[in-house]
Amino acid sequence: MKTDKETFEGVDRPMYILEEEHLRRNLSLIQRVSREAEVEIILAFKAYALWKTFPIFREYIGATTASSLYEARLAYEEFGSPAHTYSPAYTEGEIDDIARMSSHLTFNSLSQYERFSKRAQKAHPGISQGLRVNPEYSEVETLIYNPCAPGTRFGISAGQLSNQLPEGIDGFHCHCHCESGADVFERTLSHFMDKFSRWLPQLKWVNFGGGHLMTREDYDVLHLINILKEFHRQHPWLKIILEPGSAFGWQTGPLVSHVVDVVEDHGIRTAILDVSFTCHMPDCLEMPYMPAVRGARVLTAAEEADGKLREGEWHYRLGGNSCLSGDFMDGWAFDHQLRIGERIIFEDMLHYTTVKTCMFNGIAHPDIALLRANGELQTLRRYTYEDYRNRMD
Repeated sequence: MKTDKETFEGVDRPMYILEEEHLRRNLSLIQRVSREAEVEIILAFKAYALWKTFPIFREYIGATTASSLYEARLAYEEFGSPAHTYSPAYTEGEIDDIARMSSHLTFNSLSQYERFSKRAQKAHPGISQGLRVNPEYSEVETLIYNPCAPGTRFGISAGQLSNQLPEGIDGFHCHCHCESGADVFERTLSHFMDKFSRWLPQLKWVNFGGGHLMTREDYDVLHLINILKEFHRQHPWLKIILEPGSAFGWQTGPLVSHVVDVVEDHGIRTAILDVSFTCHMPDCLEMPYMPAVRGARVLTAAEEADGKLREGEWHYRLGGNSCLSGDFMDGWAFDHQLRIGERIIFEDMLHYTTVKTCMFNGIAHPDIALLRANGELQTLRRYTYEDYRNRMD
């Protein structure tokens, strides 16, 4: 079917819609950074893993990053290349298969390295192994997303390393960003160098992780390129790797939902939708992240407190269709009274959603569709009762 990409007329089911034009725009920019800075930029599955779109990705990038056996399989079997893999903890039953399907294997601790390094080499001779390091610095303000907070379970601090790295270690992996700018990377790099520069001559590569939101409109792409080029100039023997997730899926498409009822209690109107925050947009409750809604504006705290809106506006909470009491967000101002059947379009809902959805309460997943440049809407996946039933096997 064809649809209008502004109104999504004819979309009568909940649906994540990936807009191919926007995806290719992001991929083109990422490819440019990779070429100009002479670094490798790979896709992190933890943010985006829609494998039916991998043929598009393969036109621009050559590898991906995994954090589990299943993600490594997705890289190896569906993307068509071995993964750059990091996990907080590998297990006896999975390490051989993970190594076999990985080009790079990063260990979270020295004990994990000592336990599994030789097995990884046996399963995949020539695999490149590394250590995740903790620079003890991060500007991520939301604690749940800060990997360098005191007591973190992620990575090895400089004080835990001896002057000579363990035999077979080729690289360091440092991840401490979340939707960050190039200026944050510049400051983080300074802390990384203060802590770990003395070991760089022993390495072949450095992976500066994810969270580099280079496709955001206000991101200083040229500054990022210059930072990377200067680092490469000073350390020409090192291969530099970045593995963003959100940057690939940023602003590539919405989640289309519909109003199924409007209820009111104590003067608070809630539009109940055919999607769920807890099932389909979990970061909205976890972070919390306030999503943009097409045709509506987010209320200020003062407006929510005193209830005073601009003339002609209507205040609504938006509520999910699960039985979780907290499955709602507040609040938005619309320029009209919402009606049953009306589409509510949540902007920028492709990254960190489709990989996190659940079927709590038996709530059906939205469809996943690809919107081509010509307006043709191609359904990639429609979920059924069997998907829910099979999870209970």
